[in-house]
Amino acid sequence: MFLLSMVDAADEQDKNQNELLEINLRRVARGHTDAIGEIYELTKSAVYGYVLSILKNAQDAEDILQETYVKICLNAESYHAQGKPLAWIFTIARNLALMKLRGQNRITDIPEFEWEQIAAGNQEFRSEDRIVLSAALTRISEEESRIVILHAVGGMKHREIAEWLGMPLATVLSKYHRAIKKLQKILEDEEM
Repeated sequence: MFLLSMVDAADEQDKNQNELLEINLRRVARGHTDAIGEIYELTKSAVYGYVLSILKNAQDAEDILQETYVKICLNAESYHAQGKPLAWIFTIARNLALMKLRGQNRITDIPEFEWEQIAAGNQEFRSEDRIVLSAALTRISEEESRIVILHAVGGMKHREIAEWLGMPLATVLSKYHRAIKKLQKILEDEEM
């Protein structure tokens, strides 16, 4: 019973966020540029985590994050309400990130000094998280790494990750837990 009420509360929170995003996207489309600040506050962690999972460079991820919101301002009138405004925002962010990768023709690891910038932007991010994420980027599959980063840095719920990546929730949970077990083993092996 308690679990059902938690799921219902999470669903209600997602619904409220989607409604707020839709309202603010309509406001931006009508020229109320102040609404982009509200969109930014509602989505910045998830968008940043997603872009970081693609680019693996904090500075580039920050640049693309800013470009994403500029592009939202410029294209808000093209958004058609479908109940999934975050998916539309992620599509913009993904396209910008992929264009950046194509332009640079590279994928790199996140340098040590950039982990501090990530931690500064997320109060729940600890040094242990940096170690785990650093290992995630180099020792597990790209897909597992993306899921871990979206959850740990982006703060996305597993359900949101599943929806965005077009995977069943059970698959995302399985890949996430498998990645965490791999990372634990890697860390244990390195301690010995």
